[in-house]
Amino acid sequence: MNPETRNLVAAICLSMAVLIGYQILFVDPKKDLYQQEKITKENNDTSNIPLPENIGNGIITSDNTKPTDQNKTVPRISMESKEVSGSISLRGARIDDITLTQYRETLEPESDMIKLLLKSNGRTPYFIEFGWSSPDGVKVPNGKTLWQSSSNLLTPEKNITLKWNNGEGINFYQDISIDDTFMITVNQRVENTSAKSVTLYPYGLIRRAGEPETIDFFVLHEGPLGVFDRTLSEQSYGDLTEAGKKGINIKPEEIGGWIGLTDKYWMTALLPDQNQKYNFTFRKLSSNGGQYQTDFLGNAVTIPANSKGEFLSRTFAGAKRLALFDEYEKKFNIQHFDLAIDFGWFYFLTKPFFYALSWANDYLGNFGLAILAITVIVKLLFFPLANKSYKSMAKMRVLTPQIQKLRERVGDDRQKLNQEMMNLYKKEKVNPAAGCLPILVQIPVFFALYKVLFVSIEMRQTPFFGWIKDLSVQDPTSIFNLFGLLPYSTSFLPDFLNIGIWPLLMGVTMFLQQRLNPTPPDPIQAKIFAWMPVAFTFLLATFPAGLVIYWTWNNLLSICQQWVIMNKMNKESK
Repeated sequence: MNPETRNLVAAICLSMAVLIGYQILFVDPKKDLYQQEKITKENNDTSNIPLPENIGNGIITSDNTKPTDQNKTVPRISMESKEVSGSISLRGARIDDITLTQYRETLEPESDMIKLLLKSNGRTPYFIEFGWSSPDGVKVPNGKTLWQSSSNLLTPEKNITLKWNNGEGINFYQDISIDDTFMITVNQRVENTSAKSVTLYPYGLIRRAGEPETIDFFVLHEGPLGVFDRTLSEQSYGDLTEAGKKGINIKPEEIGGWIGLTDKYWMTALLPDQNQKYNFTFRKLSSNGGQYQTDFLGNAVTIPANSKGEFLSRTFAGAKRLALFDEYEKKFNIQHFDLAIDFGWFYFLTKPFFYALSWANDYLGNFGLAILAITVIVKLLFFPLANKSYKSMAKMRVLTPQIQKLRERVGDDRQKLNQEMMNLYKKEKVNPAAGCLPILVQIPVFFALYKVLFVSIEMRQTPFFGWIKDLSVQDPTSIFNLFGLLPYSTSFLPDFLNIGIWPLLMGVTMFLQQRLNPTPPDPIQAKIFAWMPVAFTFLLATFPAGLVIYWTWNNLLSICQQWVIMNKMNKESK
């Protein structure tokens, strides 16, 4: 075996071993192909940050008590919109109970709706809170404060106002409104009826008890994130643990920005008034078994005697829908709010590809059909390039007998064989590397579609036809129970062994496409390429069904195009 062939065999074998071994040992398949780079701007100096009256160590929070008994009665305000139901605790004015009524845990119609925020007096609180801190000892509301409400129901048509008097001549108000989806606006007002001026600092926080279960795959970020100075910053829960009490403090040079916590499909975020600068912090609270917090601290608001002051904030708690993020970004001038969706390094390609799929889905009514339609459009856009490539491959196929004769005539003289082959290619005006162009063209489309299927909630639980009920997960059928005909589950097998119908169809089309390609002159290479459809069948068995459907459809279109060109070239050569 010559060195080139040996290196090729070693590279392919090593690549397959890494892919299969990694999937078995470390990851839950159905994952992506690259890692989002963390771009952070950190400043751990929190010495100048004013703190709430009852907290030290640079932690913004109104109280750090343990969750109370779940059965203890806490007065609440009901909250309803077209996509949200829940309540606000009057104890602490905490937004701590949100259910997303349009999303369920599974495809089963009776499965539980997605529960996003969890009550602050429960065992695993997850809540949002806005308040004031005072460096001068002014009595401000905290997590134990019991507020009074103007109404017992918050809806898009009906706002509420919370009120609390500190007993020292200062009234605190929170005017709260909610839109039809997931944005809540909180306007904090202070009415100073005392005889002296007061200075207060507005803050907002999101606190989550314990580290949530995540997909735990390097390509998708789940955890603390934010945009500061128009730059995305992502932190892991482990980063916050290592940072200690001070946390990771960021002081942007530009006005605006936002901070929050994200899961794969859901997110909570703090969106203060975008016309000011803020101190943003990611942190882990050491007490209560570990609570993670993201917060912002605003500039001082000075309220003279017998005067008023206010501060406007917004908070997002809901599903990560791209069109909604774009709408909010434009409406409220929020910096790069769409970066909450992890489109990654190739954002400039993935986001337009998502919108192209959405456009096709609007016309066809099915994202699976949209994938097929966009594939055809991409084929048409790259038709001249692919056509040139297939013509080159057709010429290579015609030259195969001549190359074989050269091998027989030259024997083991590798250098002379290469020289003779290059002369032949030059004479016949053939570029042997041109056959790689279809694959090179397909890679960015493949990547963009994979990313869209993996991170977009619009693709979650989206059906195709037949047995494909969710395009964002792997084909649920398996060859090992005859695609469901045999009455037993194959879930105990590694995912790459559960080869479904669509991965098999992909393997067959890949095999047929290879039959149209010229056979590699080296017999070892020929054997390796012959096994590639089998290897890719196992590999793509773990990929989202929508991606395998795309690959299969793309193969079929390529076969048709290639077959026409091959026939034409064969006729011309006779």
